[in-house]
Amino acid sequence: MPQGIIYKALSGYYYVESEDGQSVQCRARGIFKKRGQSPLVGDRVVFSDTENGEGAIEELLPRASELIRPPVSNVDQAVLVFSVIRPELNLQLLDKFLVHIEHTGLDTLIVFTKLDAMEASEDSERIRADVEAARSLYESIGYDTMLVSSKQGEGIEPLRAKLAGRVSVFAGQSGVGKSSLVNALVPGLELETNEISEKLGRGKHTTRHVELIRLEGSGFVADTPGFSQLDFAELGIEEIGSCFKEFRELSGGCKFRGCTHIHEPNCAVKEAVERGEAASSRYEHYAGFMTEWRENRRRY
Repeated sequence: MPQGIIYKALSGYYYVESEDGQSVQCRARGIFKKRGQSPLVGDRVVFSDTENGEGAIEELLPRASELIRPPVSNVDQAVLVFSVIRPELNLQLLDKFLVHIEHTGLDTLIVFTKLDAMEASEDSERIRADVEAARSLYESIGYDTMLVSSKQGEGIEPLRAKLAGRVSVFAGQSGVGKSSLVNALVPGLELETNEISEKLGRGKHTTRHVELIRLEGSGFVADTPGFSQLDFAELGIEEIGSCFKEFRELSGGCKFRGCTHIHEPNCAVKEAVERGEAASSRYEHYAGFMTEWRENRRRY
């Protein structure tokens, strides 16, 4: 039987790109529901042809990775898209996304968008300084960062090179320009976009489903619905400290095994923060996440 990859799931149908490049509209066999399984965008599948000219998904091939939010599988790189203006750069939310991605073990690329809007702002000097400080911080931790402008095409070619040959998921809150960025990467593509709401200070959810989009040459990008909330308990994340790269490296120096880096004495992480060797902003976000995790854990 033929094999392919699910590139879109919508209204109970799974759209599969076969190995010969054909698109086949499929339903999933009832056996998956009985097993408690659900096909995801990104799944590599075995499917059969049906009498009505459609297809039926017969088997899900083993997954290399799986995300809960957004629901997509077999991704090997997360591209976290954050705008530098409208909406304002939110490093606490960025750190929450990074916890989620570190938990999954994916490679991460942080992309700061809307450089053109920053340059046009009356407060451009402050915004530029904040962005450069953020880039310096995250690159010192070990993350790759890029600056792009979808409107002006700045940074698009270097970004395309980073995506070549990989399956990358684009994630970030609404209104940061993910769909505009995908449009810039794939000539002729016209994903729906909306300007940021001046009244609400956030974007509309222009992407309503997860879809893999093939890049020229090789590779896929997944455009996903924007969202601003990630629940650690829902995601099953227990060891939040291990999802902060620099804390994970420092934790071997803590006096107590399993140190939470909150109340314990002789904590290498807290000592590094006090010496200025680890960012206090990252530690403050971590402490807030731990409080949130403890409060929300009771609900699950």
